[in-house]
Amino acid sequence: MSEQVLPFYLVCDESSSMQGPPLDAINQELPRIYQEIASNPVVADKARLCLIGFSTHAEVLLPLADLNEIQSLSQLSPRGVTNYGTAFSLLRDTIERDIKELKQAGHTPFRPTVFFLTDGQPTDDWHGDHQRLVDPAFGPHPTILAFGFGEVRPETLQKVATFRAFIANGDVSPAQALREFARQLLNSVVQSAVASSASPSSGALMVFPDQAKGYTVLPAEPV
Repeated sequence: MSEQVLPFYLVCDESSSMQGPPLDAINQELPRIYQEIASNPVVADKARLCLIGFSTHAEVLLPLADLNEIQSLSQLSPRGVTNYGTAFSLLRDTIERDIKELKQAGHTPFRPTVFFLTDGQPTDDWHGDHQRLVDPAFGPHPTILAFGFGEVRPETLQKVATFRAFIANGDVSPAQALREFARQLLNSVVQSAVASSASPSSGALMVFPDQAKGYTVLPAEPV
């Protein structure tokens, strides 16, 4: 029987405006996320995580991996401008390759989940790359949850998200907002993996946040 796996993609803004507390907070939280997931056998067996950083260009910082096999984590570093298109283009190519490889390895991959994080308005025309990513004709088109703070506008996050968007409401500092983002990512991965393991015949029982401390929840725009 093939093994069911849940692919998660963490796509983080590394533009220059993220320098300081925002990226420091994410870099501090990432090792904790990976350690907590890897320490839970049920979750580690089900979940696969990939980290992509983007600014002027996008880069896969951690290929989709079984967390038991990760030796070290790349740090996010500030640079460049906020090009969403490069992130969506790379994400589509990466997902397509990852899903193919998972199937070839005998796994049953479920629809990917993307946690997208940004602090600024895009500096490029990103809509075409985004549409190619979320187009239902693209088999493994992902579910996208968008989190934003700083200068990004709510309507931008709603266009990025396919499920739900979250905009920081100013009740907490940027660093606290980033830690809450990390907590929601961790909770979603853990709860989804546990739920799917408990009811394997039901397929992937994905658990997504319906609220987050310090954020206002926004509905995604229809794709």
